[in-house]
Amino acid sequence: MRNVVLFQPEIPPNTGNIGRLCHATGTRLHLIEPFGFSLDDKSVRRAGLDYWSELEVATWPDLESCLASRRGSGGRVWYLTTKATRPYWDVALGSEDWLVFGPETRGLPDSILSRAGDQAVTIPQRAGRSLNLATAVGIVLYEAVRQEALGEGIR
Repeated sequence: MRNVVLFQPEIPPNTGNIGRLCHATGTRLHLIEPFGFSLDDKSVRRAGLDYWSELEVATWPDLESCLASRRGSGGRVWYLTTKATRPYWDVALGSEDWLVFGPETRGLPDSILSRAGDQAVTIPQRAGRSLNLATAVGIVLYEAVRQEALGEGIR
């Protein structure tokens, strides 16, 4: 099963919308603490509507604990960042892969990206402002779905 990891998400409607994307694609959602909101926040519930209770979601105290849970799954970890130069479409996304996204206002910290190596990928875009987090997750997640449907992903 594909996995989306939100590292310290800050904006409840983004998390709710990403939950909808995960539900629609059969993807597990992982949320890394601390959050900028409560999971009981009405904005999360409203954005997720009735999907939230059906969503496979896990919360973790830190990224290391989250990624340790993947051992044996065979999935690779991809770190999405505006600081990378390799576009997301240049990688074969597998059905067990983990897509890690940073918080809305600052992205993934350098302490994480310094370990990412060639597994740091980007959504090419103009310099300056970056995409909304839910939009970014949707772009990359549906590329993974597309690759799986066409048998392009590596496994």
